[in-house]
Amino acid sequence: MSASTVRAYRGDLVAFAEWAGRASLGGPEAVDRRVLRRYLAYLGTRRYARRTVARKASTLRRYFAWQVRSGRLAQDPSIGLSAPGGGGRLPRVLRADELEVLLDQPSPLVDDDDPAVRLRDDAVLELLYGSGLRVAELCALRPDDLRFDQATLRVWGKGTKQRQVPLSAPSLEALQGWCAQGRAGLARPHSPDDAVFLNRLGRRLGPRDVRRLLDRRASSPTHPHALRHTFATHLLDGGADLRAVQELLGHADLATTQHYTHVSKERLRSVHQASHPRARPITGDGPAQESN
Repeated sequence: MSASTVRAYRGDLVAFAEWAGRASLGGPEAVDRRVLRRYLAYLGTRRYARRTVARKASTLRRYFAWQVRSGRLAQDPSIGLSAPGGGGRLPRVLRADELEVLLDQPSPLVDDDDPAVRLRDDAVLELLYGSGLRVAELCALRPDDLRFDQATLRVWGKGTKQRQVPLSAPSLEALQGWCAQGRAGLARPHSPDDAVFLNRLGRRLGPRDVRRLLDRRASSPTHPHALRHTFATHLLDGGADLRAVQELLGHADLATTQHYTHVSKERLRSVHQASHPRARPITGDGPAQESN
């Protein structure tokens, strides 16, 4: 599991343990399915999102399954535990004007940034959108992973899975500019030699640094993963093969990639309704009538 997933699971388990402690439960052996259902109901009263409750239920199922596998419990109380579905929320895809601000016309807020910082930020944003990298993958890049002569990157994904990702022309240019002219401007004696990207303190760039970068450059609140969503959706909009997109994204399961086909269809439907003079949203009242 990725470090962020481990942190999320740990937080879920700590929260459950605290709740169980307040309920005077002595340990995992005192938990049955009724207790777990009470806990999920409690989360509902605290107005947690359905997706959050579903994730916490998944954490509990994994935890108690591990308890049984390791011989700590004889029975798994989470078997058959149901939780509200995560919902059908589609990933956010950036509009053309939002991409233009991010990549080509940054906010005046960054006009006074150090040239090295501008070069780094340009390269980071181009890679997130142009190659669809996860933030953790981008932050973990090493100089040996760069293949400028082939315009590719070697990326280490989840579970240390390795894949080759092509670099777009803007990504290649921005990355070369950062490596040749920008990195030395942020490097310090303590800077890691195996980090492609550095923060303002000369340390390896981290996910929080990327979030702050986006907060400064984006015209509206934007999560780094939205650039990866946009990358995948634009590929499918352009007719890319689903298997090719799966390989580029580093998805182990094609079903994960198929989620983007729904995003693509929704985008096309929205464009059609917004652009075509005869496109009208269908309502329960029947076709829209035009006045004479």
